[in-house]
Amino acid sequence: MKKTSEATALTSLILEVFRLNGQLLSQGNRLTEPLGLTSARWQVLGSIKLAGHPISVAQAARRMGLTRQAVQRVANDLETLGFTRFENNPDHARAKLIVPTAKGRDALELIEKRQIEWSNKLAKGINTSLINNAVELFGELHDRCNKMETTPIEA
Repeated sequence: MKKTSEATALTSLILEVFRLNGQLLSQGNRLTEPLGLTSARWQVLGSIKLAGHPISVAQAARRMGLTRQAVQRVANDLETLGFTRFENNPDHARAKLIVPTAKGRDALELIEKRQIEWSNKLAKGINTSLINNAVELFGELHDRCNKMETTPIEA
């Protein structure tokens, strides 16, 4: 089977996304390091804030598109460092809820301020419609990937 022009363009986009992901993780580490966090820890802590309430490790993993085991490791680190604590989950005896501590909430507030300054600098001069189109495209690709997870890949 021959690769279509759309598939070739998509492959180029995917390679750029991989490169950008590495840069974003590095930049995230720069933003969070002074507070004793990493991009991964920020991502887990931030997923709780975005949810608006304590969530389980499995819920955080689903929201972030990561494995439960990867999020569990980071959640354990956050607890050890005092950014979160685990509480009993009334809906599931074994799936504890991740709850930000005052230290975790304070760290998120400071990171948010740093991230706003960083993102303002990064976005300066980029056409907003270009950014919005990219958001739409990535959302579409995400949805398509989710649908394909149950479809076998044939050679």
